[in-house]
Amino acid sequence: MHIFKTTDKVIVKYLGQLYSSAAWTWDAFINREGLHHAVLNDISNLTASDALSADLETLSAPIANQEIWASGVTYLRSMDARMEESKDAGGGDFYAKVYSAERPEIFFKSPAHRAVGTGGTVRIRKDSKWNVPEPELVLFICSAGTIEGYMIGNDMSSRDIEGENPLYLPQAKSYDGAAAVGPCLYVPAAPISPETKIQLEILRGDELMFADDILISRMKRTHQELAKYLFMEMSFPAGAYLMTGTGIVPPDSFTLNYGDVINITIGNIGTLTNVVGE
Repeated sequence: MHIFKTTDKVIVKYLGQLYSSAAWTWDAFINREGLHHAVLNDISNLTASDALSADLETLSAPIANQEIWASGVTYLRSMDARMEESKDAGGGDFYAKVYSAERPEIFFKSPAHRAVGTGGTVRIRKDSKWNVPEPELVLFICSAGTIEGYMIGNDMSSRDIEGENPLYLPQAKSYDGAAAVGPCLYVPAAPISPETKIQLEILRGDELMFADDILISRMKRTHQELAKYLFMEMSFPAGAYLMTGTGIVPPDSFTLNYGDVINITIGNIGTLTNVVGE
């Protein structure tokens, strides 16, 4: 099933049917253990409405009081890229050590008010000259610490700022419009398949500038491992979103331009589309 957020509604799509209730609020609706079964129980008392399809044409970012966190160096390709960008600053070995360490890299990415949804504008920093999108599977972890759903994330990154010094990571990763999530919260009956594919394409006008894909099974760490470390010493009253890292990295010669269109597709979830703006 898929859960969508609009300006004034929470909408569930299940087996092609659309459901909503005026009693549903985003935080309370999604922040439940056994979310899939809970929602099935909710919609069993409702009548599906085709009229809700019009609301799906103007989606909001599927976030309210959740924080967005991120994991780094979870794919070999990401480790290689970050070692290369940081080698001149003497920080390259840090990423190799993180990749093989027991403790994962987890960092704060964005509060809800800095994030955008599908169709929204992501930004590149004005003090950066080398910027890329990072397509990622996002976990929704409820306040009890259990993984209840998934969405698509774009972890916008200023590679030159991070490469200058690893301590600049917060500035390279966290700023207005640096995080996009959506287009919905996907809540399957069982954990997402490891053979699920993440796809990225970047368009500049009518020209395809870059495209690649990767299976989430290529991740070194498990989703449960990442969730455990995030919740180890922190509480999240409304639950939290955790980006799980990227295995798709454009070549070093590429940087985003204003007006570029970024499409990130993950099987069974949908496509997150954003335009790069100032």
